[in-house]
Amino acid sequence: MARALYPGSFDPVTNGHLDIIRRGARIFDEVLASVVHNPQKDPLFTIEERAEMLAGACADIPNVRIESFSGLLVEHARRMDAQVIIKGLRAVSDFENEFLQAHTNRFLDNGVETLFIPTDVAYAFLSSSAVREVVQLGGSVTGLVPPGVEERLAAKLQGR
Repeated sequence: MARALYPGSFDPVTNGHLDIIRRGARIFDEVLASVVHNPQKDPLFTIEERAEMLAGACADIPNVRIESFSGLLVEHARRMDAQVIIKGLRAVSDFENEFLQAHTNRFLDNGVETLFIPTDVAYAFLSSSAVREVVQLGGSVTGLVPPGVEERLAAKLQGR
């Protein structure tokens, strides 16, 4: 079984993330969409909330499983028996950082490959931080995030 891991903070999940997940799900038998706990970031949503929103957004994709983890990505891939790490690329600026991470991961475990998938051009500008900022400033992100996420964002940001 070909299993791939798609890691991300998903704070919140966007339609750009879903684009990469759906395309990965067409390539691999199973995609593990993995919500990362990154101690260097201060997320808006808890890891449980992010996993819940991601699960709702992926409910119609039968070969996608949602989980969360902390620690080294390659160790998590090894634990989950994933042979590939999927990384989405929006622009050339994403490539440098992801390229270096891929080489670091390959150094740590040369049995895990990284597959770069360029996002659909419709989402090339889209990031979770941009979505949070638009909502915080009173704008609409309808069409940029899955149904229900915009309302959760508004409720969370009004409480801050």
